[in-house]
Amino acid sequence: MHGVHTDILANIPSPAQGVWFLGPIPIRAYALCIITGIVVAMWLTLRRYRARGGNPDVVWDAAIVAIPAGIVGGRIYHVITHWPDYFGSGVDPWAWAKIYEGGLAIIGAVTFGAFAVWGLLRYRKVPLAPFADALAPGVILAQAIGRFGNWFNQELYGRPTDVPWALDIYYRVNEAGQYAPLTGRSTGEVIASVHPTFLYESMWNVAVFCVLIWADRRFRLGHGRVFAAYAGWYALGRFGMEFLRTDPAQVILGLRVNALAAVIIAVSAAVVFFALPKGRESASEVAGGAGTDPGESDRSNTIGHQRD
Repeated sequence: MHGVHTDILANIPSPAQGVWFLGPIPIRAYALCIITGIVVAMWLTLRRYRARGGNPDVVWDAAIVAIPAGIVGGRIYHVITHWPDYFGSGVDPWAWAKIYEGGLAIIGAVTFGAFAVWGLLRYRKVPLAPFADALAPGVILAQAIGRFGNWFNQELYGRPTDVPWALDIYYRVNEAGQYAPLTGRSTGEVIASVHPTFLYESMWNVAVFCVLIWADRRFRLGHGRVFAAYAGWYALGRFGMEFLRTDPAQVILGLRVNALAAVIIAVSAAVVFFALPKGRESASEVAGGAGTDPGESDRSNTIGHQRD
């Protein structure tokens, strides 16, 4: 790719760098985008779950198990689907552990996070469906924010293109002048102009977020239907995005593995959505066996109920 140059001024520029240093401490834009997405998702889920009659403390407790489980699951799924990049010949044997360089698959993150939350809520005797419905819009909005981490890392972009909104990928070097696409700083030289798939997916996610909020209010969705709609609509967009990406990926049945996974998720989500009951749960149904009141914060049976 090195040596290709374009002078189209309308193109979207990549950031000059994705990592800044405060002394020896690296400040990574990728991590900041992920953290920002988590904060936004937490804020929105707290509001939505409380409005449904749930106890906000449940959201905090769920975050304690969901966030680490999501990170582990996202990394495991990414490594499995990009196995040669981490265990091929001549590869750093610790490459699989370098999460700060990017590589968190949302499919794995949501799957592992969902199982962790399911286990917690089952233990707490709190229904999963109302919680999942409160959570779904926040998750898709967090994904929209997190995709900008790929922009800073100059990764997971699409194939070369000459469309006016093409993304310019810069040649980056470290202080020693060596090529360093993740930690280096741009020389100003454009090595490729590509489809900004990070932006496409982010915009799709924002659109899905708006649809979920509208549909939930308009039709009073419940019993897990908001989450099913989230999974289906996200998967549909992800399926289309996979045809633009050029990063190496395993191919199964003629499809990139993520495209195949998206088909399975979209079909499954559609079946589940139409099979679930219509209407929304009452506040008492949302609280479930916990018997909690939305305003109650001092309960001896709340995990981690004391927070500073």
